[in-house]
Amino acid sequence: MKLPLARSLVLLALACTSSAKLSAQTAATPAAPAAPKVTFPAPSPAATLKQRVGLTDIEVAYSRPSMKGRAIFGGIEAYGRVWRTGANNATRLTFSTPVKFQGVALETGTYELFSIPGKDTWTIIVQKAAKQWGAYAYDQKNDIARVTVKPIALAEAIETLTIDFGDLRDESATLNISWEKTRVPVKLEFDLTATLVPQIEAAAAAEGKKSNQFYYGAAGFYYEHHLDLKKALAWITAATSGEKPAFYMVHLKAKILARLGDKSAAIAAANQSKTLAVTAEGAQSPFVKQNDDLIASLK
Repeated sequence: MKLPLARSLVLLALACTSSAKLSAQTAATPAAPAAPKVTFPAPSPAATLKQRVGLTDIEVAYSRPSMKGRAIFGGIEAYGRVWRTGANNATRLTFSTPVKFQGVALETGTYELFSIPGKDTWTIIVQKAAKQWGAYAYDQKNDIARVTVKPIALAEAIETLTIDFGDLRDESATLNISWEKTRVPVKLEFDLTATLVPQIEAAAAAEGKKSNQFYYGAAGFYYEHHLDLKKALAWITAATSGEKPAFYMVHLKAKILARLGDKSAAIAAANQSKTLAVTAEGAQSPFVKQNDDLIASLK
């Protein structure tokens, strides 16, 4: 049965009023506060290691699992199975210059590091970075380098996986992967001479005054890397030509002269360096013994 128009309008108005009151009550009721956010510690914390070797910047990004009472190699990391060499994402290596990785040439860039642990030998694998999680999608066809390395047994256990660098030289270093009682050394080599010599030669030939430190650095590099000793002597002579030359620069001059076979000039330079060192640092200066040893080797 149809309601009269007037009564329908009244009922509609009452309904709208009730709805408005309900909405107002709902709006006035404060929302329940959100539960506080809790951050839990990562089982295998992320780490980033940066190291400069010569003129090369290296970065290692990896996650560091711990033993926590578990057997690691031959245990949770089975022999003969590809391992991400860390936890979570595959370990990433970045080189700012080309490198020889255990003898294999790699271009400048970022790579992912995998390994296959073994009782007697390890296989270390390098692939182009693909942001892999673990080694689950690992495919051997993507390998850029595969090298074999002999692990070193450690007397004391290392609780947490550690990747670091040792044996630092201008042109080389050792990348160490250490965990449990195993250290895996990977040889890294850089062609510093090919990079730096053109820069030194260009700077030496350029017009303008050069600093004593430039001449000293250039002479020292040529001496240490068995390059042109006549150029090294000319540069170190320029560096030590002032009234008060630095004792360490004069010591380098003595070593260059000694290698060139000019013993008398080398001894004279060593004695000068010794005197300057005593004046600058006192009788306990390490350069006193270094010069004495050099003189003794020439007699």
